[in-house]
Amino acid sequence: MALTKQSFRGLQHLPTGGFVMAGNHISHSDPLLFAHFVNDAGYAPHFLAKVSVLNVPLVGRFIRSTGQIAVDRGCNDAARACRDAVVAVRRGASVIVYPEGTITRDPHLWPMTGRTGAARVALETGCPVIPVAQWGAHQLLPPYARRPRLFPRATNVVQAGPPVDLADLHGRPITVDVLRTATDRIMRAIAEQLGQIRGEPPPAELFDARTAGMPLTGNPNRPRRPGDQRQ
Repeated sequence: MALTKQSFRGLQHLPTGGFVMAGNHISHSDPLLFAHFVNDAGYAPHFLAKVSVLNVPLVGRFIRSTGQIAVDRGCNDAARACRDAVVAVRRGASVIVYPEGTITRDPHLWPMTGRTGAARVALETGCPVIPVAQWGAHQLLPPYARRPRLFPRATNVVQAGPPVDLADLHGRPITVDVLRTATDRIMRAIAEQLGQIRGEPPPAELFDARTAGMPLTGNPNRPRRPGDQRQ
């Protein structure tokens, strides 16, 4: 990320042993920034990577060799990806998850409501969930832009907070309601970290792309095509 300036905060919150790092998603350059952040803390990053990327010849082979986890965003059942993430965490890996599943649809780039994968991994393993917010990547590469904006030079801020408190949920049956409760706490914690970076309070209710009738994958500004997920 030599094209930008970096400010990394809260590295002391990253624990030893396996954990889930849950972050907000505002640009396609986010993974580079998160990888830099985790690497600076002495961890090898393990992302949930799109199946479409893993299927690219040579590139996919390289990504698989680095221990990344395949996830099909277009599939309602991501159970296999969750199982792989559980195995990785139990081996002591740091698994980076974007619970929103796509770049935020919030018009002001606040986090949206999240999917439940990060919560499931945390509840099945008992591992910590570290909420991480970042701000600035969208200035280098705006959402769905094809070319970066090199000037003025952007400053990327990444901030980790303390683990999300899920203590009352551990040991309970992992039901839909429990997963939703845990996910809401995770997304709220991410939003609070982002509010500290931006110097303004996050919205009382997070944006929900489903109720707004927006597609859950791909560029929301392009014409809709059959297969876009809206529900």
